[in-house]
Amino acid sequence: MKRLVKTAFIALICNFIVNDAMAAPKRDYELRRTDKEFFTTPEAARIGEQVLAYQRVTGGWPKNIDMCRPHTPEELAEIKTQRDRRNDSTTDNNATTTQMTFLARLYQATGDTRYRDAFLAGMEYLLSGQYPNGGWPQFWPDPQGYQIHITFNDGAMANTLTLLRDIFEQHEPYGGNLTDETLRTRLRVAFEKGIDCILATQIRVDGKPTVWCQQHDRETFAPAPARSYEMPSFCSAESSQIVGLLMQLPAPDKRIKEAVHGAMAWFEANKLMGYRLERTGRPKSPESDTRLVADLTAGPLWGRFYDLEKCEIYVCDRDGIPRKSLEEIGHERRNGYSWYNDNPLSLYPVYDKWADLNDPDGKVRIDMSLVNKAEARGQKRR
Repeated sequence: MKRLVKTAFIALICNFIVNDAMAAPKRDYELRRTDKEFFTTPEAARIGEQVLAYQRVTGGWPKNIDMCRPHTPEELAEIKTQRDRRNDSTTDNNATTTQMTFLARLYQATGDTRYRDAFLAGMEYLLSGQYPNGGWPQFWPDPQGYQIHITFNDGAMANTLTLLRDIFEQHEPYGGNLTDETLRTRLRVAFEKGIDCILATQIRVDGKPTVWCQQHDRETFAPAPARSYEMPSFCSAESSQIVGLLMQLPAPDKRIKEAVHGAMAWFEANKLMGYRLERTGRPKSPESDTRLVADLTAGPLWGRFYDLEKCEIYVCDRDGIPRKSLEEIGHERRNGYSWYNDNPLSLYPVYDKWADLNDPDGKVRIDMSLVNKAEARGQKRR
């Protein structure tokens, strides 16, 4: 029975990770392929050459670039002239970690050491960016402005930690001679420091752990601002990914249990019921729009941002003034940013199993009807 419960828990964790990955840009489709047959094809080799061309001298990669689209020789030559740039390497928007995984799969399929060498350069890039306190900035080695903050935004740090863990545990495709024991030991140390940083940055209210901001000050750990519409806040989406990572840790200690229970209690206390998001018009067109519509049958939503004083949901335009409703901000920000999400909902069934296995006495009482809705949503997605 215990084995069956554990198997079910692992399946729920995997489903949470898959659902999160589904949000990745379509341009990354080939970079995210896992079928081994693909990596022996000329198409995979072509993409691999382009991925190598985009790697910076830092060992990292820039973000928001379609590296799979066929490039002309002239384009590739121009890309290679950018190799010495030191200000655009990042883990934001899945950059660097995605390219590294693709190269690892290519190396395992072909044995071409160029792919392994580039992968290892990426690994050194990730290690070089970690602060002594365990956090990572958004960009390095030459960050600007808010990029120096410890960054959870868009899963940057959680993705990095997940990759490090998968490598030192030698999960597929990171086995064989891709890395050596010395490097894997360094990765384990970096991972443990990263978890310590996560626990240190969790926002506490009256001594109780809650959730996280999208970015935290690298020295004080306090919630920190980024762009004009990204103020220090309780942040639901990034926090849900962090909690998912914490629940994957084997034999969680008291600190981790408190962090998970505290975050789940916060999610439960701050869910928005009776509303759904309605999007009209063709996406990114002038006639498109996004509204929050009353719907008593809708499942829970969470605001992306909650203010730190009253823990109330807010939205914001580029003027940096928080407002209560989407109608109060301009069309560009209203439709160009994810102001609401249901990401924490995927955690409910995972947490239910996790707490039963690890800490039944400390378990937060949550609405089991939400668990059923989360499971139903997962079945529909599959």
